[in-house]
Amino acid sequence: QVRLVESGGGLVQAGGSLRLSCAASGRTFNSYVMGWFRQAPGKEREFVAAITWSDGRTRSADSVKGRFAISKDNAKNTVYLQMNSLKPEDTAVYYCAADLGVAIIAKMAVEYDYWGQGTQVTVSS
Repeated sequence: QVRLVESGGGLVQAGGSLRLSCAASGRTFNSYVMGWFRQAPGKEREFVAAITWSDGRTRSADSVKGRFAISKDNAKNTVYLQMNSLKPEDTAVYYCAADLGVAIIAKMAVEYDYWGQGTQVTVSS
């Protein structure tokens, strides 16, 4: 069992920044991928960014490239999502997810095995 706990969401004005954190605990694997997804009201959950835990390869959605950055701290078992130049359309619940036993970054939510409870990000115009 893996437990994921997100933090760092909140209300920010357009153009502002937030950093989300996701602390992982429980069963460990030699290789896995940690990802961030988001879901706005009335919309499907969409891929934001992900990182391979073993070697730090990253992948981001086109909509956030150049604005968001994913990183990790192995010692703290924590993955971060630094969000800059936020836009109102970034408003959503952001979820952390783990895809275990793999080294390839998937963009489909169904590929991920464990999920956090989500954290709300609201960007005002």
